[in-house]
Amino acid sequence: MTDALKRLSDEGVAIWLDDLSRKRITSGNLGELVDEQHVVGVTTNPSIFQKAISAGDGYEQQVTDLATRGVSVDEAVRMITTADVRDAADILRPVFDATEGKDGRVSIEVDPRLAHNTRATIAEARQLAWLVDRPNTLIKIPATEAGLPAITETIGKGISVNVTLIFSLERYRAVMDAYMAGLEKAKALGIDLSQIHSVASFFVSRVDTEIDKRLAAVGTDQAKELKSKSGIANARLAYQEYEKVVASDRWQELEKAGANAQRPLWASTGVKDPALPDTLYVTELVAPNTVNTMPEATLEATGDHGEITGDRVRGTYKDAQAVLDDIAHLGISYDDVVKVLEDEGVQKFADSWDDLLKSTEAELQRLAPKEA
Repeated sequence: MTDALKRLSDEGVAIWLDDLSRKRITSGNLGELVDEQHVVGVTTNPSIFQKAISAGDGYEQQVTDLATRGVSVDEAVRMITTADVRDAADILRPVFDATEGKDGRVSIEVDPRLAHNTRATIAEARQLAWLVDRPNTLIKIPATEAGLPAITETIGKGISVNVTLIFSLERYRAVMDAYMAGLEKAKALGIDLSQIHSVASFFVSRVDTEIDKRLAAVGTDQAKELKSKSGIANARLAYQEYEKVVASDRWQELEKAGANAQRPLWASTGVKDPALPDTLYVTELVAPNTVNTMPEATLEATGDHGEITGDRVRGTYKDAQAVLDDIAHLGISYDDVVKVLEDEGVQKFADSWDDLLKSTEAELQRLAPKEA
């Protein structure tokens, strides 16, 4: 099963698992994925934690203790989720050490309800870094307009960041700028830049889902021909933007000072359309110095029958731009698509966070000590 995953890794794609639960940690499953299937990182989000905690496996004792102490539901959620991230980080620590901090990372997200509040996001990022207290943590900050200065300030304090919810090329350029501005702040404070790492999570399948819906409404033969091509085209053009930045004089100065490049991370790589190959967003986005974070089903599919044929990104930029141009000529607004996706993404994570709070509150009430 691991041949395709090894080839993917050899091509410069870091394989991260987009999932975490206490059962996965305590059963040894996460360790097995690291040892046997080339998994070198983990990403989480509110939806993942909501699913894990709702399932209940392994959380009862901690929830009982939290209920006995009478903590708030918000504090309980943070204690539970940071415990899982801390334990996962310990499992991945050997990878972190072997790669000098490049991989072996576990991501945890700031409260998504703060996505439009810069100051609160910065404060939450600092709090999460302190709570988890592991050098191989990445704090996830959404790439909203309010998130951009929060990224700069957090990086400037020496805290490594996973920038999430990136859909547009323009916003991705702003994210890379925010990262470099943060590194410049850190350098001015005398912080060792070699200890700061970052990834920029560029979402893929959701772009296809939204644009394909609009193409179906157009209904022409040309529209049908363009179906399920926009997500990959958009991501390939993002890599072109990454190449431009790492070739810039500004970046070269930072690199000389010890800075690490902010790797593009392909997120939302589970295929939503059953008519598409289930490894599409892995095999078509192979490029050096990238990360692909996969749901377990996508990881298994790639290991089982993924065809890794080398770099599938560099050299495709002209064709990728043609796809987006053709979509625009059909009257589909790229700017509107990415705005809808960002708004929906923030709202989905906020809704998942609310669901997480509700299910945790129910467990706290169920396990609270009974009055004598």
